[in-house]
Amino acid sequence: MKEKKNIIKEHKKILKIIKKHNKNYYSQDNPTISDSEFDKIKIEALKLEKKHPFLKKNESVQNIVGAKPLNKFKKVKHLLPMLSLSNAFKETDMVDFLKKINNFLNLKKSNTELISEPKIDGISATLIYEKGNLIKGLSRGDGNIGEDILDNLKTIKEIPKKINANELPNLLEIRCEIYIGKKDFDKMKDRFANPRNAAGGSLRQKDPKETAKIPLKYFAYGFGAVEPAVFKTQLEFLSKISSWNFITNPLTKLTKSISEINDQHKKINQIRSSLDYDIDGLVYKVNDLALQKRLGNTSNSPRWAIAYKFSAEKAITKIKDITIQVGRTGAITPVAKVDPVNVGGVIVSNATLHNEDEIERKDVRIGDTIQIQRAGDVIPQVLSVDKSKRGKQSKKYIFPGRCLCGAETKKELSKSTKKFDAVRRCIKGYACDYTAKEKLKHIVSKEAFNIDGLGKKVIDQFWDLRFIREPSDIYKLNFTKIKNLQGWGDLSANNLRKSIDTSKKVSLDKFIFSIGIRHIGQENAKILASFFYSIKKFKEFFNLNSKNKILKNLIELDGIGETQIESLENFFSSHTNIRITKELIDQLEVSEYKIENKNGVFSNKKLMFTGAFQNMSRSEAKLIAENNGGKVLGSISKKLDYLVVGETKPTKKKIGLAKSLNIKIISEKEWNNLLDN
Repeated sequence: MKEKKNIIKEHKKILKIIKKHNKNYYSQDNPTISDSEFDKIKIEALKLEKKHPFLKKNESVQNIVGAKPLNKFKKVKHLLPMLSLSNAFKETDMVDFLKKINNFLNLKKSNTELISEPKIDGISATLIYEKGNLIKGLSRGDGNIGEDILDNLKTIKEIPKKINANELPNLLEIRCEIYIGKKDFDKMKDRFANPRNAAGGSLRQKDPKETAKIPLKYFAYGFGAVEPAVFKTQLEFLSKISSWNFITNPLTKLTKSISEINDQHKKINQIRSSLDYDIDGLVYKVNDLALQKRLGNTSNSPRWAIAYKFSAEKAITKIKDITIQVGRTGAITPVAKVDPVNVGGVIVSNATLHNEDEIERKDVRIGDTIQIQRAGDVIPQVLSVDKSKRGKQSKKYIFPGRCLCGAETKKELSKSTKKFDAVRRCIKGYACDYTAKEKLKHIVSKEAFNIDGLGKKVIDQFWDLRFIREPSDIYKLNFTKIKNLQGWGDLSANNLRKSIDTSKKVSLDKFIFSIGIRHIGQENAKILASFFYSIKKFKEFFNLNSKNKILKNLIELDGIGETQIESLENFFSSHTNIRITKELIDQLEVSEYKIENKNGVFSNKKLMFTGAFQNMSRSEAKLIAENNGGKVLGSISKKLDYLVVGETKPTKKKIGLAKSLNIKIISEKEWNNLLDN
């Protein structure tokens, strides 16, 4: 009898352990053991039940089912992308933000109204209503594709399930931030690292009953798709949805000048510790929605909004060592290894020293007492050295002349600027293991191919196992081998396979950005994609004669300068880069670049602008032309269809050259008429 009690006791103990790890994995999104270790525990329980059938009468391991992981939620495309925000850290950043807005809109006075809202440190979600009924609830995901978490969002009682109101749009997409109050979190902080993790883990529960146990709250802050439009300003939108029983932040305020922005920033910073939710700054948005529409977006953030972060957190620590890191372009970055120190709630043990010149300028040495700074998500940096605490035996740091791979490093001379780069670079490219690994990490990143489950640590693991050496290897992985690795299993291997399969379909601009050409960011990639249009045309880079012709033509593109052309020339002068790019293309389905409005008034037309417009900036005019199917060039040639001449200070030389080439010249008035028709 005693033996039976001991067996039951042992069985309960194992089941308790299984439930604990299920909770860590499914609920808290924080597994503490590998798949294989977890499987061993389950097998132990099953063996015990098989040997002692009476155990099943109480509770069997076979009946313990955890919620499926996040990637088992249905993937849904957002009606409109959920973009990230650019950041401001000081007053001058906000002044620049206002200047950019006014310049883009060609406003003479800096009187643009901005709405200020606290930036909640929570989990973003979007709620979609049709005729007042809540029909979808999505996580942010990668901004383009989210996951269907409607049932979990419905557990938040304060979220309206049905809107009863007049003048209600047929389609309404509400953006909100989900959070857990500080007081509520205090009761559960033994289970979660921080309130944000607690909110995220709760929304990732497959069983809504589990989500309902967590006291989630929300603030509605914005909108996506609205049909028909019933708001004219951000303030009107917030007021309207508040009357529809949505919760909006009471600290929202209208600001009309940089002094009012500073006053609001100071005020909220002073009271932030007393708030029942974490904030790390304020979000400022252009209040006028018509102006928001005109300003539009860059590739990853709106032009009409910015996150003004609170002052950077600083701390004093000591340098233990200085090492170097190698980036995807071969850039050699010095990193200070410091005594671990708490900076704004984050334990920091590394801080960037930027480059060789920066070390020299600040005279940074191993053993120095330093001040470091961390602002938002920016990598901590060394601000200053306290030389009064420096020992007499201190020696200057000698920057290594070689890469970690042993290859020589050099500072490149730019053809366009005639100046040497501040950064040393490894010259071996893919032949350098460190550079190659960083290139792989770039390709799989969120901004590029966005392959879930193939993060930095996994790339390192697969590299060491020689599973991956080049980008095309990602699509040739042996998943039978992977699932048998420690820390892996059938579930994690299958999830990775699905993510990789999904990534095979990629847009041309994403592809160009992902292959990691120096100086080719997301915006430049879009400009190039609009030029090439298809991957077939892009592959002409691989031919020497075609490449030279393309490079000559690229100089005509507005937004592509000598620096970018030099980078493209260098990249495609490498036989290794060409081979690797070709092999990657063979594994993908690269879609043609989508023009906003193929049938627009400037469809398949090439334009160039000269002079200033009265009612809009050149930047806005360029955006309008591109959104209407046109392509904006940076120089005059026979390929040009229109030279658009602004009323203020047009270049006479350009007008004369256009006339000599029989290019149609359009006045500002004619331009406006074309847009109106």
